[in-house]
Amino acid sequence: MFKKPLSNLKTSAPLRSSDRRKLKQRVIATYNVSPEIGDILVPEGLMSRKFATNTNEQGVAYWSPDGDPLWFSLAKDADELIPTVYTLWKKYDLLPCITTPTAVIPVLMGGADLMIPGVVQILSSQTLVPPQLVAISQYIKDSPTTCGPPLAVGRLAADLGKLKAGGKGKAVHLLHSWKDCLFNVGSRVDPPGVVEIQEVGESKEGAEGQAAETDITGKQDEPSDEVQEVGGTDFGEGSPDPPVDPAPRHLVRQPRPVPQLPKEGESHSDSCREVSTILRNAVLQAIRATLKSLPTSSFPVPAGTFYSSYILPYRPAFVRRPVPEPDDSSVPPGSDSGTSEYPLIDIKHSTYKSLAAFLKVLDKQGILTIKDMKPEPLVMSVAASHSEVLSHTPYVSLRDIQLKEEKREKREEEEKARVQEMEIKELWKPHAPSGSGRFFSEGGFDSSALYTYAELKATVIKYITARHLVNAHDQSYVNVSQDEVLLSIVAGKNDSDESLEFLKREEVVQKLSEKMQNWYEIRAEGREPLLRKGQLKPISVVAKTRQGRRANTLISGFEPFLLEADEMAEELRRICAGSTGVSPLPGKAVRSEVLVQGKQIKAVTDFLLSRGVPKKWIETADLTVKK
Repeated sequence: MFKKPLSNLKTSAPLRSSDRRKLKQRVIATYNVSPEIGDILVPEGLMSRKFATNTNEQGVAYWSPDGDPLWFSLAKDADELIPTVYTLWKKYDLLPCITTPTAVIPVLMGGADLMIPGVVQILSSQTLVPPQLVAISQYIKDSPTTCGPPLAVGRLAADLGKLKAGGKGKAVHLLHSWKDCLFNVGSRVDPPGVVEIQEVGESKEGAEGQAAETDITGKQDEPSDEVQEVGGTDFGEGSPDPPVDPAPRHLVRQPRPVPQLPKEGESHSDSCREVSTILRNAVLQAIRATLKSLPTSSFPVPAGTFYSSYILPYRPAFVRRPVPEPDDSSVPPGSDSGTSEYPLIDIKHSTYKSLAAFLKVLDKQGILTIKDMKPEPLVMSVAASHSEVLSHTPYVSLRDIQLKEEKREKREEEEKARVQEMEIKELWKPHAPSGSGRFFSEGGFDSSALYTYAELKATVIKYITARHLVNAHDQSYVNVSQDEVLLSIVAGKNDSDESLEFLKREEVVQKLSEKMQNWYEIRAEGREPLLRKGQLKPISVVAKTRQGRRANTLISGFEPFLLEADEMAEELRRICAGSTGVSPLPGKAVRSEVLVQGKQIKAVTDFLLSRGVPKKWIETADLTVKK
């Protein structure tokens, strides 16, 4: 849906208070949320903006005051509000969720629909029927009680019976995903952490409101073999890492003692207390690292979002498991002592058993303040100046590892996307009619070869050294008058012999090149090398005023650089969002001039650089400025 940038974007208009209230009521009624949650999902200062997709489908998007698209509707379903991933990250369970293997996520990011073999779990307390809206999350293989944050939104394309039976076909028609062009209009923040599959709140066995899990793969921990191929992509070994890794395998050097879980045989309560301590430290780490710098407008935060975004990601990156005793026969010799898997450190394995109880304890201790609401509490603020926050010793968290990995991947992507600059050589060839051919033949050099400026300079030095023409008093000068061939090369019509008695080496090379034939060679990635006779001139980018006060940008001289006029005009029309045109240059049938409406010198320069043209071969001038 949003594989390409939005077109026909209109100016954003702030919603009136009455329209915002109506929109909030629609969200509350459609998604069955409380008014308090409605205020979070439809905040004050919301703006609306009309747009069109690359398939010319009209729609309306609603932007937050921070510039993130929160909701959108399409013309054919104008009455339906569709949440973006920015909204789903505020409330994970807003839509029924389908999980899919890690390897499928990059395929969805490319705009492909989710196929039935790619469905692992359906997390929903209600019966799903097509074309109901659903969210798509990453399946966490090592932690079946959690799933990744919602990364895509789409419409269910098959009923539950068909999904359970397996087979082929589409499971979800994708509408919007993380990193698509609608997402990229916003702040492009990283996805939050993983979330518990069951709803966050007071934990009661058999309590209503817990998410019912339909596991397509039954009791298996891994997806079926059919998941090996989704959308024609191989998901075997070597598939890309997940965008959100809840449990990295990296062993990280810690700036503080590594937490250690109790040994086998110790009481269950000891293990729960250790988990509680780790989660509490995670809250302190999150406040110190991130929460203290958030603006007040970021609060309140729903408890579930707080848990998934600011507690789970800030757990220590490596929690050491106990090393078995040497005589422990339960561990095979040479096996890993438990460091290869991240232990289950979550609220259910702590002494609190529920997130609400955990947050109430932190509230009593003054570390944060909560407001008890239904269906879940709200975190109203955090105490950045609390003594325990100030005395907390930072450690390497799961989030730190994830950010480091994402930076590495981003660098790799940038290196792959980086256009290799054109290799441009100016060349000179001996020319007999102008006299330069004699210099090369007399000196014993190849008179049919093409020389670079550096090679030309080396040739001159070799010539004057062999004939002892270096000035004895200043070696940077050449005794030109002592060599008839050299004198004939450097002498001009109006030059006297006295004025040419001594010349600097650079002047000799320059005068020699002026009497040679100009050539140039251009090498570009993926193109055949281009070798042509003539002097290469820079591309001219000039802003001029035409027809009164209207400014236009004119580009000419680009043909030698392997650029096509029509293709350039089309690209610049899209980049500059203005009209463009192509016309032949007067007196030059094979040369064209591209016109771009407006003063677009920077945009045109950036475009030429992106096509590999070196900056030294781009000549700009702004003639619209009055002197």
